[in-house]
Parts: sequence; C-alpha cells; structure tokens
Amino acid sequence: MNLSHGYGPPPPFESSKKLMLHALHSGATFFDTAALYGFGANEELVGSVLSPHRSQFVLASKGGMYGVDGKRVIDGRPATIKMNCEQSLKRLRTDVIDLYYLHRWDKKVPVEDSIGAMAELVQEGKVRAIGLSEVSAQTVMKAHLVHPVAAVQSEYSLWTRNPEIAVLKACKEIGASFVAFSPVARGWLTGQLHSMEQLDAKDLRRAMPRFQTDGLKANLPLLDEFLNIAGQLGCTPAQLAMTWLLARGEHVIALSGTRSIEHLDENLAAASMQLSPSLLARLDALFAPDRVVGHRYSVANQLEIDTEEF
Repeated sequence: MNLSHGYGPPPPFESSKKLMLHALHSGATFFDTAALYGFGANEELVGSVLSPHRSQFVLASKGGMYGVDGKRVIDGRPATIKMNCEQSLKRLRTDVIDLYYLHRWDKKVPVEDSIGAMAELVQEGKVRAIGLSEVSAQTVMKAHLVHPVAAVQSEYSLWTRNPEIAVLKACKEIGASFVAFSPVARGWLTGQLHSMEQLDAKDLRRAMPRFQTDGLKANLPLLDEFLNIAGQLGCTPAQLAMTWLLARGEHVIALSGTRSIEHLDENLAAASMQLSPSLLARLDALFAPDRVVGHRYSVANQLEIDTEEF
C-alpha cells in the first residue's frame, strides 16, 4: 500500500520496482495489493513489475472499496465487486487472482450477497480463493457458510490485539489464514516516530488518535520498555515485533509494508528468530489492551469496520 497510497507522496517507479524485485528474489512469496491503493495505481505497479514472474508468488488483491472521482467508496453490491475484479485483473496483467478479499463489508449489503458474487468469480476461474478484511468472527462465519473463507486480514500487532478476541480462533476453526497487516504498528514499534511533525501532511496516520500528540505521549512508557527488551536481545525493535506476531500461531501471516530495502531485509530476518515462552508472556503483559491508550482509527473510519473491540 505505502508504495502508492496513504503515507505521503509515493516513491519513484524505479525505486519501487527495485524493492519489489528484491523482495521476490529474497524469498517473499506473498504480495498483497488492492483496488483502493492509489485508486488503481498500486495494482498497475504490481502488474508492471511482477507479471513476468507471476508463477513465483501468491497474488492477493481486494475489491468492494475503491476510488470514484477522487473519493473513496465502499460498495459491496455483487455487480460492483465483479466490476472491481475485472478492472483489477487488467491492471495486474493476469488471468487470475490467487486470493481476492472483500476489502470492507458494505453494511448496506448482506455479506452473504457480496460473498456470493465472489464465489461466482471463483467458479469463473478469475479468483482462486476468497477472503475478508477488518471483519468480526460472526461475519467470517456468515461468509464461510456461503463459500469457504481462505483468509481474514486485519490489523494486528503488539499494540492492536483485537483479533485475539475472536477472529484468530475463528480462522483456526475453519482452516483460514490470518493475515496481519501493520505488524510493527504502522512504524511506531520501530521507535523512530516521536512526533506528528515527522509525518507528511497527507499521511493517514495524522487522523489516528494514537499518532496524535497525546496518544504518542501516553504510550511512550510502553515503547521505552519494548525498546529496552529489543536492545537486551540484540535485535531490532521491528524484528522483535515481527517475531512476537509469528509466534501467535501457524496460521498467522505477518504482512509488512515498507519503502526501504534495508527495512525489508530486517523484517525478513525475523522469520528465523524465536522467543522464549517467558519473554512472549512478558510482551503480552507489557502491551495488554487496557494499557494501550487511544483508538486505532478515527470515529468515521471506526464506523466502517466490523471488528470486535476491547
């Protein structure tokens, strides 16, 4: 996402291309995009760079939330989802999307109707498997009755533990993967973000309560202790965050985004790390949900999602 959307001006094409090919050649086998990201620009980027290597990775994209006349629209009607998919296939330069998500459940449309349209895309050979994003366990189960759900994607990190309420368990019960986005808390767990002034004027984090001045200040004691633990282990804070996440279950996938080859290599190295049960418990306690201050989304964005909340 952040190569095209959400975190200020996108990097130059050649820089993004170099990063994506480095990821592929370093063993990354799962690339995740969406119609929303850059209002199609990110899918265009993925298609132009990675389509010659299509057999080497799993391709995921999302529909049901996209750009219309420069504005973000959530529309889960069957006809819209099919239209989104056709447009994504063209931009991605492929005949089939391996994993296609409902990016947001449009609460004006029964989720069964949206999933029904996605099931038809599977039958037509345009999609191999379907998933949902930012939904509750109840919605996952409703969808799964219509067509098997292969994956659920939601924000999950040490300071966003909502999936532990019910969705992680639901995924395990139905044999679905849980794809955790923002595993290093949108950069906060790296210890490099100290002030809102570091963020671009159009950075989406500016609207999130935790990244505003009061939120950053209130959560600083948790971050300081976390950085101390990483220092004691001799790893980077990002690696510690990723390793904690990967220990949550075999069905949990850490979906990290970056614009930096250095950070990409740093994240990939976490796959070979392990933490002791006592240290995992210490981190769990440090970031207990009642210790984290502030909501992860603005009020308006919170109304758009369906996840359980502490």
